[in-house]
Amino acid sequence: MAETAPYGTWTSPIPAADVAAAGGGAQWLDVVDGTVWWAEARPAEGGRLTLLRAGQDGAEEMLPAPWNARNRVHEYGGRPWLVAGRVLYFTHWDDQRVHRRDLDSGEVVPVTPEPPTPQGVRYGDLRPGPGDAVWAVRETSTGPRRTDIRRDLVSLTGGEVVPLAASHHFLTAPQLSPDGRHAAWLGWEHPDMPWDSTELCVAEVRADGGFGPHRVLAGGPGVSVCQLEWEDADTLLALLDPDGWWNLHRVALDGTARAIVPVERELGGPLWKIGSNWFVPLGGGRHAVLDSGRLAVLDENTGTLTPVAEHLTSWAPTLARTADGVAGIAAGPRHETAVVRVDLAGGAVTELADAEHALPPAEYLPVPEERTFTGPDGVAIPAFVYRPANPDFTGPEGELPPYLVHVHGGPTGRVFGDLDLDFAYFTSRGIGIVAVNYGGSVGYGRAYRERLREQWGVVDVHDCAAVAEALAAEGTADPARLAVRGGSAGGYTSAASMTSVTTYRAATIKYPILDLAEWTGDGGETHDFESQYVAGLVGPLPEARQRYVERSPLRHADRLAGPVLLLQGLDDQICPPEQADRFVRALAGSGIPHAYLTFEGEQHGFRRAETMIAALEAELSFYGQVFGFATPGVPELELRS
Repeated sequence: MAETAPYGTWTSPIPAADVAAAGGGAQWLDVVDGTVWWAEARPAEGGRLTLLRAGQDGAEEMLPAPWNARNRVHEYGGRPWLVAGRVLYFTHWDDQRVHRRDLDSGEVVPVTPEPPTPQGVRYGDLRPGPGDAVWAVRETSTGPRRTDIRRDLVSLTGGEVVPLAASHHFLTAPQLSPDGRHAAWLGWEHPDMPWDSTELCVAEVRADGGFGPHRVLAGGPGVSVCQLEWEDADTLLALLDPDGWWNLHRVALDGTARAIVPVERELGGPLWKIGSNWFVPLGGGRHAVLDSGRLAVLDENTGTLTPVAEHLTSWAPTLARTADGVAGIAAGPRHETAVVRVDLAGGAVTELADAEHALPPAEYLPVPEERTFTGPDGVAIPAFVYRPANPDFTGPEGELPPYLVHVHGGPTGRVFGDLDLDFAYFTSRGIGIVAVNYGGSVGYGRAYRERLREQWGVVDVHDCAAVAEALAAEGTADPARLAVRGGSAGGYTSAASMTSVTTYRAATIKYPILDLAEWTGDGGETHDFESQYVAGLVGPLPEARQRYVERSPLRHADRLAGPVLLLQGLDDQICPPEQADRFVRALAGSGIPHAYLTFEGEQHGFRRAETMIAALEAELSFYGQVFGFATPGVPELELRS
């Protein structure tokens, strides 16, 4: 019989250490000679990214410590590895150089020269070129500012780095046509982000391996291209959105482009990391695609889009073709993220690696409810509600549970409603969570994405507040115990919410943007890739400067509606600690309870197990103190005023 206890105090079988152990995960999957390979983050090894391949007896490690297959291109990183013959090429985090590992001897040697300044030259999105060449994007620091960056396309051949082209300020690596005569890539310019306007470029490959002048085949102002693949020597397949939805198009070398099967569905996504794959051709006019993150087969012969493996509701944009179907990285409401292979003929789904950790019993894991709420402007707001779940406990009669509004990052991102141990850590203790796909989120077409254009800090704040208030009004959540939490752009929305609405009692703000004007621009505190992002989200400078002031939480710290917890990595190049530092200084002596935890060695997003544990336990203690319930078993967070 379930014990009655206040929400938030329930004894849970999910410690923070288990959440941290699950916090790594697979990424950057591909198929090499019929075998599935992927990268995997190791929180217990300081967040190191290793490489694995599927074997008869489970996963085999192909990149031992201390090698760390990450890179800093665009700061979010690009495809970091490539296998050619018996050689593994990879980018190593510590020096950002490309290295090669002989798969027979295990010997590792650098391919690119040591830069004059540490990590001053970075490489990413490794692709096969002609012969034994490797093509990549090279990113070079040219000055002291984070935005002093130059990029070009290069060939790594015989120990030399040979420039190929520099068509745009931002680039993806070139891909070689099947006949070796052409190369194709994507490029874009500030102030656009890749989901605003992108160009698909093609150039002839000369006899010496260099490129001739490039031509633009597709994309342009108001059209985003997020992926390309060669179909044959004269034709490309590409995801672009001239009609407001990322659809699969066939693009000829003369620039003629047509949608293969036009659908009002998002078959692509935001190109945060170069080298992402949302589709893979299967042959015979069939293509595996991601339909708003769900696997489906697009058949141009029948004009249909058919879902596959429907219990897996979100797939990472890293699809690869196998002999009998596709492989990828997928999760679902009852399935943690895993590397899987899908037989498209029979529908069988096979997990290719054993889980590194055991999940808690299913009854302690919340199953998200996909719901739609109505925003203040009448627009539908998708969200996922994770109710408290613990079979050993029930809340006191008449008491409603506290709820956390989870704000995803980006803001050009989304949540999928997967099984999430980070969420289960709270729900198993009696704290509900609602994850909101506020205006600006991807997966719902360009019109929904552009609800946030010049409205960041307004639409996102009000959409999230509307969802929280609706849960309180229907009797699901305690209106006096609502909190908002998020990291990066979600940290900004959390902080902006606490300084502009009175919906929430508290906020957890992780590696945030807090002063828009200081963060953005060529002389701003962020990195080059996002330095003009805010121009579209808030408005151009200097014309919209007052808007930047009005929407910057740092300028309104005196308006905070309640206590805040700030969590910050000290090596963050995207949202540097300077902004959180200034915010905390502004709170000194304000009378507003707050805490600020910083973590050495952490970049944007936490990768180390010890950091994840400390941050999660601090967050639980924070809510306990603010909402008035005991949190035994975790260190008490010190709040200052």
